[in-house]
Amino acid sequence: CSAHAGRLAREPRRRPGDPMIGSLRGTLLDRGVGGAEVLVEVAGVGYRVTVAPATAVAVGTVGEEVFLHIHHHIREDAQTLYGFPTREERVCFEALLSAHGVGPALALAILSVHEPSGLQQVLADDDLDALCLVPGVGRKTATRLLVELKSRLDLGDLDLTRIEGEAAAPGASSRKDVHDALEGLGYGPDEIRDVLHDLPHEG
Repeated sequence: CSAHAGRLAREPRRRPGDPMIGSLRGTLLDRGVGGAEVLVEVAGVGYRVTVAPATAVAVGTVGEEVFLHIHHHIREDAQTLYGFPTREERVCFEALLSAHGVGPALALAILSVHEPSGLQQVLADDDLDALCLVPGVGRKTATRLLVELKSRLDLGDLDLTRIEGEAAAPGASSRKDVHDALEGLGYGPDEIRDVLHDLPHEG
């Protein structure tokens, strides 16, 4: 009982009425080292937002207005904002978090390699090799994720075949997107080359 009470005491004390940040529109002040974070100023307050490396590059120019969909992640020891360029990516990120053993870092890594429409295609095709392209995901983990994510990524009426009005390519992201994502996650040239070698060539 005492152990159970201790766990309850350490849980985040978030009540239904607590404020949650769902989006940010403001001025891009800075990009963090490694492209994993951006600083967005809204009404004089700077918000540190964790993003995928590709998002950090594409979000805009320092000094210009930017808009990000936000997942406000609360733990007992920290609050972290995760930013996404589209609502589809944010909803997909939150669906990934609901899977057993998937935390924010892994969910963001998955979306850095596979956009939402591509991830749905991966699941539909039972494509273990595509999931194994995600850093830190081996075949055992990929097998478990395939089973869990198939039910959790039923995103209703979300149109994941189009992102910001442009058609998304089926399957995995392009080779350049995979390269940029792995580079942003700290992988070396030899490791990236090995992964790209295993990717199917675009026909």
